Amino acid sequence: MNPADITISIPEKVNTVIETLRQNGHEAYIVGGCVRDSILGRTPDDWDITTSAMPEDVKRLFRRTVDTGIKHGTVTVLIGNEQFEVTTYRIDGDYGDGRHPDNVVFTSSLKEDLRRRDFTINAMAYSEEDGLIDYYDGLGDIDRKVIRAVGDAEERFTEDALRIMRAVRFSAQLGYSIEDKTKEAAGELAGTLTKISAERINIELTKLLVSPHPEELRTMYELGITAVIMPEFDVCMKTPQNNLHHMFGVGEHIIHSVQAVRADKVLRYTMLFHDIGKPDCHYRGADGIDHFHGHAPVSAEIAARIMKRLKFDNDTEAKVETLVRYHDINMDETPYAVRKSIAVIGEDLFPLLFEIKIADGAAQSEFRLEEKKMKVAAWESIYSRIIEDGDCLGLKDLKVNGQDLIDRGMKPGREIGITLRRMLEDVLQYPSHNTEDYLLSHYQPQKDEPDNKSGQNS
Repeated sequence: MNPADITISIPEKVNTVIETLRQNGHEAYIVGGCVRDSILGRTPDDWDITTSAMPEDVKRLFRRTVDTGIKHGTVTVLIGNEQFEVTTYRIDGDYGDGRHPDNVVFTSSLKEDLRRRDFTINAMAYSEEDGLIDYYDGLGDIDRKVIRAVGDAEERFTEDALRIMRAVRFSAQLGYSIEDKTKEAAGELAGTLTKISAERINIELTKLLVSPHPEELRTMYELGITAVIMPEFDVCMKTPQNNLHHMFGVGEHIIHSVQAVRADKVLRYTMLFHDIGKPDCHYRGADGIDHFHGHAPVSAEIAARIMKRLKFDNDTEAKVETLVRYHDINMDETPYAVRKSIAVIGEDLFPLLFEIKIADGAAQSEFRLEEKKMKVAAWESIYSRIIEDGDCLGLKDLKVNGQDLIDRGMKPGREIGITLRRMLEDVLQYPSHNTEDYLLSHYQPQKDEPDNKSGQNS
């Protein structure tokens, strides 16, 4: 592509910010990811603006502003209900924490400002007046499909260690390769990711996982990134699976299963963690066959530990942990077995189990694979009929509740819960029993066991 041929349609409010700055004697451009995404034909999530104007000038020119990062030259301009970050051209000082500059020096040079950015594809600026400004050949790297650091890669990664993960993440999102020197520096400095907060690691890992190329997990392993952020995965990459059901070791099986499931956060993390406990359960029989009995609950425990460490939200953690725990469930092909499993796993999560089973099988060998697929199809068919019939699948669906039992003379307490669970077990097996008359007539309060007050053995 020729820079002169690039035309970007800038939203009206973004142009209002740029033109206001320019009409008052300042340079202003859209910059970074919004330029890259526009060139790639994507809709940018954010429109960032870089300018020669000092922060106080920006605040003076716009009625509504927020000092979001005033120390580093960033002022957020509010127009209507939209926000636009406007940052003064700057040169960064030392990065003492390996993430943020200790100080910045404002500059009048756009070229110097772009030089401090991470990768060439993110170091381009654009305005309708001047067109594309591309000092570091970001456009050429888009043509070549390459992720390349601006200037010296080691210097860029030393400034901000998170850029090491960002290099792999952009590679996964765009389907690009990482330029050799950039990749070499990333591997050499992967250990500095210990400086990065768990929250930031989480964000980058999630973006990679839900990208079109989650198999870049392999690159993270090869560069030593997972050794820092998720060493449990590295152990999986070194654990064999000499078993008729498998054609990959544990780690490669995980990578292929992540690829095989749709790009949903919960599903992809489930596949990432579903076998992560296998190394702890691994034993090789006398016949040389590898076995991993009990790996599902162990994987669930390890998954919960990793997610806590990486500061996941409680909802995602609970869903992934549950799906990992039950990913290997083997139900009978009966309505009762499926209803009972739904009651255990949860109505919202149970349908995801079909996708998980198929993805798991796609990363296995051909041994009995068709049989496995047929079983999943049978479960899915039974599930559809259960939902269509509106069968009771949990305590909330029972025609009797705790208050009904109290009204019938049962004392509040543990006995109510026991009785409701007995009712549910009955109804899961026989859906027609879910009527108030049947349940109240068949389940009377259980009598408490008499206390052995004498303290003597009976």
